[in-house]
Amino acid sequence: MLSGDENTPGGGPPPALRATREGVAAALGRLAREDAVAVPLLAPAACLSLIAASADLAFRRAKPVVGEGARAVHQDFDICLAIPEGHRLWHLASAFERLTAAALAGMAGMAAPPLAEFRVNDIVMQRYPPGARGITPHRDHVRYRGLVAILQLSGDGRFCVCTDRAGRGARAIPAGPGDAILMRAPGFAGRRDRPFHCLDGITTERYSFGMRWERERAAGGAGLAS
Repeated sequence: MLSGDENTPGGGPPPALRATREGVAAALGRLAREDAVAVPLLAPAACLSLIAASADLAFRRAKPVVGEGARAVHQDFDICLAIPEGHRLWHLASAFERLTAAALAGMAGMAAPPLAEFRVNDIVMQRYPPGARGITPHRDHVRYRGLVAILQLSGDGRFCVCTDRAGRGARAIPAGPGDAILMRAPGFAGRRDRPFHCLDGITTERYSFGMRWERERAAGGAGLAS
C-alpha cells in the first residue's frame, strides 16, 4: 500500500505527527472511561498539505439516508472510500498505526492494557460543504474493531457523543483542524459497545479523514454507519 512516490497522485512522504507516544497513551487511558477524546495530531500546515493532496480523489455524494424507520441515519457530505495505494493518506494512516502501537507498548505494564494490537486497513475521506447538515446520531459499523480515529483537517462543526439515536445526553468533543477524535470500538478494554455520535453545525468547509481497523473485510462494503 505504501509504494507511492512523488509522481503518484497524492503521493509523497507522510506529514510529521505532533502527537507523542505519551499523549496518545494518556488519551487511550481516558477512553477506558469515556466514549471519545480528542488529541492533537497534525500541525495546520500539514492539514492544508493533505487537503491539497486530496484534490484528485474521486468523491461522490453519500447516500442521503442509511437504514429505515427509527434506525435511519441521515447523511449530508461527499465521500471517498477508494483512496489509491501509495497516496499520502495511506502513509499518514501507517504513521498513526505505528504511533498507536508505541503508545500501547508503553502501557504494557498496566493490569489490563486497552488493546493488544491495532491496525489501520480502512481509510475514508469525507468533505462537508458549508451549511451541510452533517450526520445524525449513529454508531460505526460493528465490523470495525478496537479503535476509530477521525482526523479533522479543516472547517468547523460540533462533534458529539450521545446515548441513543435520538441524540439524548449529547456531549460535545471539542476539536479543531489537526485534532484526531478517538472513539472506542468493540474489543477496546474488553468492551463490546459502540458509542453513538453525530456531527452538525458546519459553517465552513470541513474535511474529515477516518482511520479504522476492519478485522474481517466485508465483501462489497456495508458502509460506515449502523
